[in-house]
Amino acid sequence: MEDDGAQKADCILVLGGDGFGCRIVKAGQLAEQGYAPYVLVDGPRMLMGHETDQTIAYAVGKGFPASLFRAVPLPNPIDSTSEESEYVANNVLRPQHVHKVLLVTSNYHTRRAARILRRAAPWLAVDVVPAPDPYFKFDGWWKTRDGKKTFLFEWMKTISEWWGD
Repeated sequence: MEDDGAQKADCILVLGGDGFGCRIVKAGQLAEQGYAPYVLVDGPRMLMGHETDQTIAYAVGKGFPASLFRAVPLPNPIDSTSEESEYVANNVLRPQHVHKVLLVTSNYHTRRAARILRRAAPWLAVDVVPAPDPYFKFDGWWKTRDGKKTFLFEWMKTISEWWGD
């Protein structure tokens, strides 16, 4: 797990793929604490719209102001952290003159996600803050079925990235 600690940034970036709302809640907390003026929330198209719509609605339901969040709906067929990072870096962060982000993603995903975003945007300073995952604990992931699945999937994705995607 990579954890650079919360630091001032131009914005907070929440990667898509969190079905539990942990990433968006952590990002909302960081924004309310003054680490960045807003949160960029990306996500792919889903059955009833974009993941961003549901994620932001969840955060608002948890008491965060909607004005804190900016949706970045990802176009089809983006479905990997690599494609997601390249798209957001080149189509959102660079045009908005963002030079430093707090990257918020699930605790098990921090190292790979940070490496990919830094490779996609070498001009960008990236500090990572992990969001807790209710089903993945570093001190006992092997004790639960979901923990084992998460560990295995993350390693499969890491190996795939090493091979070029």
